[in-house]
Amino acid sequence: MRDAHLIASLECALDGAPRLERLPTGRPVVFVGDTHGDVEATQRVLTRFPPGEHVLVFLGDYVDRGPASLENLVLLARSRIDHPESVVLLMGNHEGWAATSFSPADFWETLSPEEEEAWSGVLSLLPFAAYHPQGLLAVHGAIPAVESLEEIEGLPLGSPDWKAIVWGDWSDASDAEAETALVTSRPAFGADHFAHVTERLELRAVVRSHQPTAPTHMYDGRCLTVFTSHAYGGRRRQVATLHPDRPLRTARDLELVDLG
Repeated sequence: MRDAHLIASLECALDGAPRLERLPTGRPVVFVGDTHGDVEATQRVLTRFPPGEHVLVFLGDYVDRGPASLENLVLLARSRIDHPESVVLLMGNHEGWAATSFSPADFWETLSPEEEEAWSGVLSLLPFAAYHPQGLLAVHGAIPAVESLEEIEGLPLGSPDWKAIVWGDWSDASDAEAETALVTSRPAFGADHFAHVTERLELRAVVRSHQPTAPTHMYDGRCLTVFTSHAYGGRRRQVATLHPDRPLRTARDLELVDLG
């Protein structure tokens, strides 16, 4: 099987890892949106923001849609193994193949049954979210109605709360309007939900990816949607940086950097 040793090494690195990563202070934190098989974008991030000098938080969706899913996944896996204190790989919906099937799935559908089982198993160990002490939460999609951040640690793979994190969309509408307007199987959350859950969890900012139709900033600048892949036509090919010497009041205090 291709990459068997790498998969085993990544499984060892992720074994016992928390579902909620706690990010360190004192170093710039770079949030990287969907890369979706765009290995060139991942290479640019790793070169421009070297791990160690920076903490890199990849927000999920590493495979499918793009031309080099396996190469992108291998590069990210090696980076996580080589830099365990500086590279965080969050789970996106396209890493949740062990819990639910979806389309498009051009990466998963090209694997042998043995490869599919191995990759889906190891990616099911990825963390769901990352928290920075300045009051910032990073996820792939949305935030479930948990009572505390610690609840994220115990969310079962495939549960409704898990699906909110990796599949959830945000809307500027009210909660009821957001649900009514839903035309896919993706859960939708509105402004009321965002206000309630961020107040309860004492969050100043949320950083996520997943939803290419979302505005860059929502909810008075407190929610940032960032994309890094060419998979959606190269729009907003950016990363977002949290600088340690810059106070965080909203997500607008993160620096958006174009990758070109």
